[in-house]
Amino acid sequence: MIKNFFNFNLKNVKPSATLTMSGIAAKMRAEGLSVINLSVGEPDYDTPDAIKNAAHQAIDSGKTKYTDVRGIKPLREAICAKFLRENDISYKPEQIIVSSGAKQTLSIALASTINDGDEVILPAPYWVSYMDMIFLVGGKPVVVNCHASNNFKLTPKLLQEAITPKTKWVIINSPSNPTGEIYSEAELYALGQVVIQNPHIMVMSDDIYEHMLYDNQKFYTMAQVVPELKDRILTVNGVSKSYSMTGWRLGYGAGPVDLIDAMTIVQTHTTSHPSSISQYAVVDALNGAQDFLPGFKSLMQKKRDLFFDLISKIPFLKCKKPAGAFYMWIDCSKIIESSNGKIKNDSDFCMYLLEKSLVIGTHGSAFGAENYIRFSYAVQESDIVEACKRIEKACFELVA
Repeated sequence: MIKNFFNFNLKNVKPSATLTMSGIAAKMRAEGLSVINLSVGEPDYDTPDAIKNAAHQAIDSGKTKYTDVRGIKPLREAICAKFLRENDISYKPEQIIVSSGAKQTLSIALASTINDGDEVILPAPYWVSYMDMIFLVGGKPVVVNCHASNNFKLTPKLLQEAITPKTKWVIINSPSNPTGEIYSEAELYALGQVVIQNPHIMVMSDDIYEHMLYDNQKFYTMAQVVPELKDRILTVNGVSKSYSMTGWRLGYGAGPVDLIDAMTIVQTHTTSHPSSISQYAVVDALNGAQDFLPGFKSLMQKKRDLFFDLISKIPFLKCKKPAGAFYMWIDCSKIIESSNGKIKNDSDFCMYLLEKSLVIGTHGSAFGAENYIRFSYAVQESDIVEACKRIEKACFELVA
């Protein structure tokens, strides 16, 4: 290969840890092994029938051609209606962009705003792709370690300390992947006051797990809580998690017109627009009956409770019951310390569970926090029970 052929920024970029582990799971299953994959962030229930029927109708009526780069107007109008109905935020269609997944929305926002050396404040633990997205466009992630004592959440003091003249964005993800923690209305308001005092920075609010909140907790987003910051916020959401449409690849962003215009230019030269079929299906998803959402949430809460109850009985592991999303964020420092040097870090423990018990999780260091492991409980209840049995057995064998 020609020397220095590749993008210089790629030297800092690693493959997605969660997708890598899912690939390992698929390979092992193909070899006939009874692997339980707890690494993937994907609901195990199907897309609602009404949404699938809308996609069939779009195909049958020939809605299979190129669309507006920003997304079809009926979908952007449906997204505006969703924001007003659910979040009490008013947007116009020209303030909306529809992309091939929330991941792409985040990526093109960074690509359209980051110059070499610009900084993005990244509270840790963080979703694995954030850091690499920033590296890819020549930005500098400024990782802020958020501690268990504050439920792994960014505080106004930590935010203010991280801001420099080069700061462009701060990313807020609530409910959080990987911790499942959520920001309260008061916490978002306090962070917003810091942003107000620093007029050169914007907020990227990743709300993809909005409907995955448990125990009757209420969801809040920054543009709702601090409306005076609305023109400095990109609110990102999608249908992958709440509507169980991961493979449909449909996400969206809402923000100031000049930012959406810039993102549109980038999208024009990448994917052009998301799938026309997915777009028409999501019009129905957002405008249609939402009566399945409470059932989805109830099902996921039941799985959360089951997983938490079982994993909490393992003396070498420690975790807090998550408030949202569908991940269990587990402190594995005690099992590492008790292993007499056999396990040196969270990555070792993750591979040990894979080899010993055929249970696949994702090591915490991939999320910016050592000595943790993330498991998804968006799987069948029988898999949760079996996985916890295997994990417990593997832990006791490790310290024997």
